[in-house]
Amino acid sequence: MRRADRLFQIIQILRRKTRPTTAAAIAEELEVSKRTVYRDINDLIGQRVPISGEAGFGYLLDPTFDMPPLMLTPDEIEAIVLGAQWVAGHSDTLIANAARDAIAKIASTVPENLLSFITEPSVGIRPNLRAPAEIIDVADIRQAIRQGRKLDLRYQTEAGEVTHRIVWPVFLGYAETSRVLIAWCELRQDFRHFRCDRIAAAKLCDEPIGLRTGELRRRWRQWRGEQIKLFESRSQPIKEGRKE
Repeated sequence: MRRADRLFQIIQILRRKTRPTTAAAIAEELEVSKRTVYRDINDLIGQRVPISGEAGFGYLLDPTFDMPPLMLTPDEIEAIVLGAQWVAGHSDTLIANAARDAIAKIASTVPENLLSFITEPSVGIRPNLRAPAEIIDVADIRQAIRQGRKLDLRYQTEAGEVTHRIVWPVFLGYAETSRVLIAWCELRQDFRHFRCDRIAAAKLCDEPIGLRTGELRRRWRQWRGEQIKLFESRSQPIKEGRKE
């Protein structure tokens, strides 16, 4: 790896971290020595890149630091293309089109020598031959999540029972052939996973969930962690959570 590429990659590694990253961790990812990392970080600091920290403690990049946009490597471009391909093949129309638009924007701004990594990438996904058979428009669910509002659902359980639920949506999970809404269910007074192809109707409520931004997801993560510990203590495989 050229030194200029290595310096750029060190910045990228630090940008994706929220806690101090040790020279050893950086050296392992870049497959160089710690001494090389120490020297490179000193050079970056000398170039006024706002890196704080010290040897043995770790390094942090000032979150306000920015670089010129779209300084992408071939690997980064192919990673984005691969992700966009999957999204375009597994999401609803709005998100699928957004993924295609994002790739078009990148293609219009990257240098010409990088275009082939978009038009002829070395990676790809298997075409999705069976789209989820959903009645609802999941765009309404995304809107509820973004705005912190409750959802009024008519849901068919695995046993075939149709129930009425008021839920607090956390996020949408995407699988190969289905989508799952993870939400707090007022009826069950617990977190539940609702398969979107079993949701017969979803109405956006005017009533907000009444929690500050990020609090519901924090509670879900805590709940998820407790479930993992419970299953591990019983020496059972980790499950994805109870589904309705």
